[in-house]
Amino acid sequence: MHGVTELDIVTGGIPSHLLVHGVLAFPLGLDGSLHCFFAAARYGQGRVVVTSHEGQLCAPKLARFLLNAVNWLDAGRKGLIGVVASLKGLCPILSQEGLKFQVSELRNDMSVYCCSSYSDQEADKIHTFVAEGGGLLIGGQAWYWASQHQDRAAVAEYPGNKILNHFGISILGMNIKADKYPAQLPMEHYHFRHALSLFQRHVDKEEPFQPPLTSWLQRLRQDCSAFLRIPAEDCPTYNSLHLILIKVLRRTGIPRVSKQCPVKSNSKEAVLLSLATELSQNTADCAALVQKPGDGVCLPPSTSRITVEIAGTNAGGTAWRSTGLYLPDGSTAVITLPCTAISAGLQVQIGCHSDDLTNAKELMRAPVVIRKCQVNCQNQSVSCLWGGLIYIVVPGGSQLGKVPIAVEGAIKAPFFRLGETCKRQWQTNIRHYPAPWAELATENLILTVPADNIRHVENPEPLLTLWDQITWAIATLAAAPAKFPRPERIVTDVQISAGWMHAGYPIMGHLDSVKEMVNVEHMRTTGLWGPIHELGHNQQRAGWEFPPHTTEATCNLWSVYVHEKVLGIPRNKAHEALRPACRKERIKGYLEEGAQLKDWSVWTALETYLQLQEGFGWEPFIALFSEYQKILTIPKDNPSKMNMWAQKFSLQVNKNLAPFFMAWGWPIKNEVSSELATLPVWEENPMKKYIPVKI
Repeated sequence: MHGVTELDIVTGGIPSHLLVHGVLAFPLGLDGSLHCFFAAARYGQGRVVVTSHEGQLCAPKLARFLLNAVNWLDAGRKGLIGVVASLKGLCPILSQEGLKFQVSELRNDMSVYCCSSYSDQEADKIHTFVAEGGGLLIGGQAWYWASQHQDRAAVAEYPGNKILNHFGISILGMNIKADKYPAQLPMEHYHFRHALSLFQRHVDKEEPFQPPLTSWLQRLRQDCSAFLRIPAEDCPTYNSLHLILIKVLRRTGIPRVSKQCPVKSNSKEAVLLSLATELSQNTADCAALVQKPGDGVCLPPSTSRITVEIAGTNAGGTAWRSTGLYLPDGSTAVITLPCTAISAGLQVQIGCHSDDLTNAKELMRAPVVIRKCQVNCQNQSVSCLWGGLIYIVVPGGSQLGKVPIAVEGAIKAPFFRLGETCKRQWQTNIRHYPAPWAELATENLILTVPADNIRHVENPEPLLTLWDQITWAIATLAAAPAKFPRPERIVTDVQISAGWMHAGYPIMGHLDSVKEMVNVEHMRTTGLWGPIHELGHNQQRAGWEFPPHTTEATCNLWSVYVHEKVLGIPRNKAHEALRPACRKERIKGYLEEGAQLKDWSVWTALETYLQLQEGFGWEPFIALFSEYQKILTIPKDNPSKMNMWAQKFSLQVNKNLAPFFMAWGWPIKNEVSSELATLPVWEENPMKKYIPVKI
C-alpha cells in the first residue's frame, strides 16, 4: 500500500463483496461496513491479488495500487506480465512503470497473469501456475451471476470462485457501494478467521465480548453464512473449520428468538442463529446437530406413511405445490416420488417463510428458515432445523400431470381447498390437525396463516369464494386469463424483509395482517387495501411502467378496481388518501411546484390514472393492458414509454390527451402532440380547472 492513501473504486461498475477466509489470505480494502473489495493471498510459492470488479483493473485512478500489486505479485523477478485481451486497459498503466507485458492467455513463462473472474476454463492451470510461484491479478463481480442463478450459491458455483476458493478468497453474490475509502494496512483490517477465533475463545471461556469483536459481530455473522456454503467434504481445511463451528454451536445451543425475545443483529445470539441455519443445510439429520431450546410445544413426527397428490403440470413460473403436511423442527422426513419425477427438476422445500432477514437490525426469527433440496433419488430424505410446511417445487413448463407423493415423518396441517375439501371433514378433523401453520386455497390464491387463526372458522367457503371473486377481478383488469398460470401466494410471518407487506412469490405480510384477510365481514366493510396493492404489484408490466414514478402507483389501480367492483367500497372510502379533499390538495400542490416529474410518484402519479378512469371508465385500461401483451418492441426509456402510453390511450378513447398529459409534466414529444391534435378535443379534461390558461 506504499504511496496509497485512498482507494477510489468509483470506476463505472458495481463491485461485489469479497469474502477473505484463507489462513494466508488478507483484506486490502474495506468499506465502512467491513465489506472487503480488495484482497490478497499467498498460495504455495505464489501470490494472488483480487479486485471486486474487472473495471478496477483498468482504472487510472487506481494506478498506484495496481502497480504496487503487480510488483508484489512479481516478487522481484521483473518477469513478463500477461494480460488477457479483455483487460487491455491495464496496459497503459503497466507502461507507466516500464513493466514488460504482453496481451496473451496464460503461459508458463509469465511471472504475473492478469485476468477476469468470469470463466473457470483455466482453473486447474491457474492453480498450478500460482502454486509454482506465479502471481495472479484477477477481478470481477458475482452479483449479476447470482441474480441469474438465485437457487445456487455464488460462493460455491460462480466460475471465478472455482479458481479463487483454493486461495482462501471468494467473490460473493452481493454488491457494495462504489465510493472512496481510506487505505489501511492489512493488519488493521477485520479478518474473518481472526474474528472467528476471537468469537470461539470468548464462547469457550464464557467471557463478555470486547472490542474489536463487538463491532465485528454483524460482519462475522454474514461471513459465516457465506463461508459455510462452500462445499467442505473434499477440503480438509474447510471441513476442520466446519467441525470447530459445530463444536461452538453444541456448546452454546441455539438461542431462543421470537417476537417476545428478539435478537440484535450484532450479537452473539445472531451469529449462533446463522451458524445453526447454515450448518443444518449441510446435514441430513438436523436433530444430530444441536438441541434447540424448548418452547413448550412438542410435535412428534408421524410414524405412518401419508400419501398425497400434487399437480406436476405447470404453465406458469416455478411453483410451490402444497402437500398439506408439516415437518416438525429438527425432524427428518423421507419423501418417495415416482421414477418419472426424479429427473424432472423437482425440489422438496421445507417452510414457506422465504424472506432472508440477514440484513435486519433485529431478528424475531432466524434469518433463513426454509430449506430446499433437489429431488435426485426416489426416496429423498430431508431435514429442517426450523421445521415447516412441506412443498414440492415444480419448474415452469413441467408436464408431469398428477404426481403421487408418499411422506414418512411428517404430520398433517390444516388445509382447505375451495371446491374440493369436504366441509364436514374440515369441521370435525382437518382444522384441528396439530401443525402450527394452515393453508386456505382457491384456484388462484393460497393463504398461509397461523393455524390458530383459522381453527375457529366453521366454514371457509364464503371467505374463499370472496377471494375467488377478488382474483377474478384482478385478472379482468389485467386482461389476463381468469385462471392464473400459477396461483398467487400470500404468506404471513412474524417478520419480513421489507415494509408492512411486499409483493413477489410469495407475497409476504406480517402476522397482524391475518385478521383482515380471513374475516369476510372485515373485508366487505373496511376493505383490504394492502393485500390487493401487493397483488397489483404482481400484475405490473415493464412496458407500461415508468419506474420509479409509477412503481407504487399503478398497482393501486387494482386496489381501487377490486374495492369498487367486488367489495362495494368506493375509492374515497377505500383509502384515506383518496378522499376528494386530499386529491384536490395533492394536485394543486404538485402544480404549484411546477409539475415536475421528480415529484410525480405514488398518490400523485395514481391521480393521473384515476382522472383517466373517471373520464373514460375501466375499459380503455383493460384494452391497453391486452394490447401491450402483444407488442413485440417497446422502448426501454421512460420518456419514450410515456409517449407510447399517451398515444395509445388517446387512440383508444378517440380524444387528444396530449394537453392532459403535458399538464401533468409528461415529456410529450412534438411529433406525438401533432399526431394527436387530429383527434377530438377532450372537453372534460379535469386539469382545466387547475390551469385553465395552459390547456
